[in-house]
Amino acid sequence: MLANPRSDRIQAVRALTKRSVRARTGRFVVEGPQGVREAVRHAPERVVDVYATVASARRYADDIIEPARAAGLYVHEATDEVVAAMGDADSPQGVLAVVSDASPSLDEVLAAEPGLLVLLAHVRDPGNLGTVIRAADAMGADAVLVSQSSVDVTSPKVVRSTAGSLFHLPIVRGLPVESTLHRLRAAGIRSLAADGHGTRQLPDVDLTGAHCWVMGNEAWGLSEELRAACDAVVRVPIHGPAESLNLAMAATICLYASADARHHGDTRDPTRGTDTA
Repeated sequence: MLANPRSDRIQAVRALTKRSVRARTGRFVVEGPQGVREAVRHAPERVVDVYATVASARRYADDIIEPARAAGLYVHEATDEVVAAMGDADSPQGVLAVVSDASPSLDEVLAAEPGLLVLLAHVRDPGNLGTVIRAADAMGADAVLVSQSSVDVTSPKVVRSTAGSLFHLPIVRGLPVESTLHRLRAAGIRSLAADGHGTRQLPDVDLTGAHCWVMGNEAWGLSEELRAACDAVVRVPIHGPAESLNLAMAATICLYASADARHHGDTRDPTRGTDTA
């Protein structure tokens, strides 16, 4: 039973809340039962340690603790105070894991001939990034691409907001946006900029072929240069008085439209004209 929140082990885990420490060690913390469960289920080879309070070890025995032990993972029981000291969640849920980082390359993603991608350009809000990863996972996207200068994917707030989706699909990080767009075009993947300046509305765009949604920064969106570098600029129609949509909301709507088109074919209204994007 780990009972000293000031021990070297506990302080080393706590230090992973700092980006510099995560970069140096190649590890990060996953907090909460949903994230830990998905790490154990889908990436057990990356799980270094699992920590749980006595109550959580009992509550999640069947879906986290026993599967972790069966996979040969280290499971440590700790006091509530110790588990709370290791993470940074405002409301600790009694279970967390230390996980090794992994970042696949764009080459690996393109080699798999993806049909649906999302590229996040200079996204700074952890909640938005995590929610887009979760939406991409739910809509069957093949990978999420994250640009240079975006928020760190392994930061605690991003990891929590993915709710475990971080372990379901490839997340490629640190990409230069313009050269990535060139790589996508060379691979036969259309890039669709989601932007309020779009000349085409979402329902009018053919989403049945391979494509990548390009989403911009929360405050300023996509630059004119990046919009011009994409194959089409698409806007989500807004029918009410709201001025705009939040990044994560817009991304979810676009990804849903893509998933629907991929699974049910092109459902555009033929009376609304044609689209070659």
